[in-house]
Amino acid sequence: MDDMLKNKTAIVTGANSGMGMATVRALSDMGAKVIMLCRSEKRGTQALEKLLTEDSSRDLELILCDLGNYGSIRAFANIVRRSHDHIDIMVNNAGFISLDRQETKEGLERQFGINHIGHFLLTMSLIDLMGEGGRIVNVASGAHKTGKIHFDDINLHKGFNVIKAYSQSKLANVLFTRELARRVKDRGITVNCCHPGAVATNIGIDRETGFGKTVTGLLKPFFQTPEQGARTAIFLASDASVADVTGEYFYKCKIAKSSKRSKDPELAARLFEFSKELVGIQRSETEE
Repeated sequence: MDDMLKNKTAIVTGANSGMGMATVRALSDMGAKVIMLCRSEKRGTQALEKLLTEDSSRDLELILCDLGNYGSIRAFANIVRRSHDHIDIMVNNAGFISLDRQETKEGLERQFGINHIGHFLLTMSLIDLMGEGGRIVNVASGAHKTGKIHFDDINLHKGFNVIKAYSQSKLANVLFTRELARRVKDRGITVNCCHPGAVATNIGIDRETGFGKTVTGLLKPFFQTPEQGARTAIFLASDASVADVTGEYFYKCKIAKSSKRSKDPELAARLFEFSKELVGIQRSETEE
């Protein structure tokens, strides 16, 4: 363990497996206290126990939260507020993908609802605990390049398909990154996003049926490990070289090319206001 992140507190979403768990491991080994946001108590507890078995000196805290449920997100934020007066790092890593159309508790199409709106509400609920030097990292995807924001049918009732839904949610990640970065720049908080590359994780596996396991197993030799996939998010959360870089899209620890649509400031501002309306935020810490 080194002291690079000593006295820093980090939140990692989707912390119980894959890239999330790899990110928790890395940040805690740099000395950070890490709050593990997990939906499943069973999987979260198993991950926490595994990480502490590896190294009992890690400072970890498990807090349950369903990113597809506004009430659960707000309850998580309240728990964090009661025991922490500052947050230094937020890694919005959790991701959801599904071949069939599903909905969150509030009736949002689930990929948009979790991948973007859940993380939007979480971030906006806690950003006032962040100050100078704070870092927000959104795990996006190269899939954003084919994405469009379907404002007239955001929940994709018409013509749903997995690529359309996932790419919309990932474009939203990049647009949110750019607009939030603009709004909090004067407060010394950086906001960046990254494409992890093709990673063999549980994201495409149906927990109930196991569907997707065979495909993932077959492709695993061609994919990066979760540790490799998490490298850029960890870099953005911790490295001194990006302390003053904000509003950028990274791949393999370098600024990378993102789609023309993802750089549209009017689209980013429109999505931000639209997202605020969806979650019921009137004003926020980022109001100008």
